Amino acid sequence: MRLKELVARHRAATVGAGVLGAFVIVALTGTSLVPHDPWQHFAPFLSPSSTHLLGTNDVGQDVFSELLVGTRVSLTVGAFAALLAVTFGVFIGLIAGFRRGGIDNVLMGMTDIVLVIPALPLVILLSAYLGPSIWNSVLVIGAVFWPSTARVIRSRVLTVRQSGYVESARALGAGDGWVMRRHVLPNVMPLVLAKFVLTVAAAMLMEASLSFLGLGDPMLKSWGMMLHYAYERGGFIQGLWWWYLPPGLCIGLCILALTLIGFGLEAESDPRLRRALDR
Repeated sequence: MRLKELVARHRAATVGAGVLGAFVIVALTGTSLVPHDPWQHFAPFLSPSSTHLLGTNDVGQDVFSELLVGTRVSLTVGAFAALLAVTFGVFIGLIAGFRRGGIDNVLMGMTDIVLVIPALPLVILLSAYLGPSIWNSVLVIGAVFWPSTARVIRSRVLTVRQSGYVESARALGAGDGWVMRRHVLPNVMPLVLAKFVLTVAAAMLMEASLSFLGLGDPMLKSWGMMLHYAYERGGFIQGLWWWYLPPGLCIGLCILALTLIGFGLEAESDPRLRRALDR
């Protein structure tokens, strides 16, 4: 019954979960589904056909195979970058919101400094300095995207720390670490999950932007790198839609699905939004 209620309340999030599930399945099984080696060369600029469902690019590589293999790379970068950003953001927000005082001022001051710096120029600068690598992209994106999570978690922790059960635990002599681990963190986990999903979407978009600018890993197939080569090698000018349109659509659909799921999780974690949806 609980599942039916959630589906009825969050139809858009349910649709997003279905779309995202399809992408995840492709990411997990894509290597077994590809009809051709994505690095294998055929005749260049072939139109879509039964042999090459999405044609070939300028060097004769099968675009459909690239698309399937690129799904895993794009989702991997988004997931690991979001995990890094959310983990660090939760740690900062939890400590700042629970301890307050000077620690709160220092941590939130550091958070505000990162927040006021435009994210895209900073990511481009750090990526250019560190060099093209999938793990460098994960590190850079994660290092830039944590402040918003820290701010949101701190606000929720400020509310939870004033709850009766938290005050009772502290009055009984429980240490700060035990209270944060047993009482505060479980109460902010629904919001953490929502922030993680939304950060995955933002990280995937950032990875696609970096790859499009030529700062991605050229040794890996990703949706962003497909767009980069389509732009650099005349795919847009020549109207080779089968080269650039599929990765663009995949990026848009995946980010839309993640956003719908994230908004649904945020609404479920906020009693006011949940009551509004029930009306």
